[in-house]
Amino acid sequence: MTTQEIANRLVEICRAGQNDLAYDELFAENAITVEPAHTKQPNTEGLDAIKERSKLFQEGVKEFHDSYVSDPIVAGNFFACTMGMDITMQDGNRMKMDEVCVYEVNDGKIVQEQFYY
Repeated sequence: MTTQEIANRLVEICRAGQNDLAYDELFAENAITVEPAHTKQPNTEGLDAIKERSKLFQEGVKEFHDSYVSDPIVAGNFFACTMGMDITMQDGNRMKMDEVCVYEVNDGKIVQEQFYY
C-alpha cells in the first residue's frame, strides 16, 4: 500500500470506531508510539505493547460521547491528521481531547505514530 492508501484506510477505520483494527492491518511489528514530552506517558515500542496501551486506555473510558478524524495530509512517507474525542473516564471526569497525529510509513506499514496535544 502507498502512504496515501494507508492514510485513507487509517482514517476510514478510525471514523468507524474500529481503532484496534488499524493496528492489526496497518502497523509494523516494530512500530513506535511517541507521546509529547510534557506528558507522563512513556513512548511505546512494539506492536503488542502499543495494542496493550490502547486496551488500557479504552478500559479507562466509561463513555464515548463524540469523536472525529480529519482527512489526512500526505507528504512523502509521512501523513498527518487531527483527531479528537469527548469522553467520560471511569472516575467520572469528562474531558475533550484534540490532537495532531503524525505517522511515518516504511515498506507499506506504519512504523511510527507521534501525537501532539
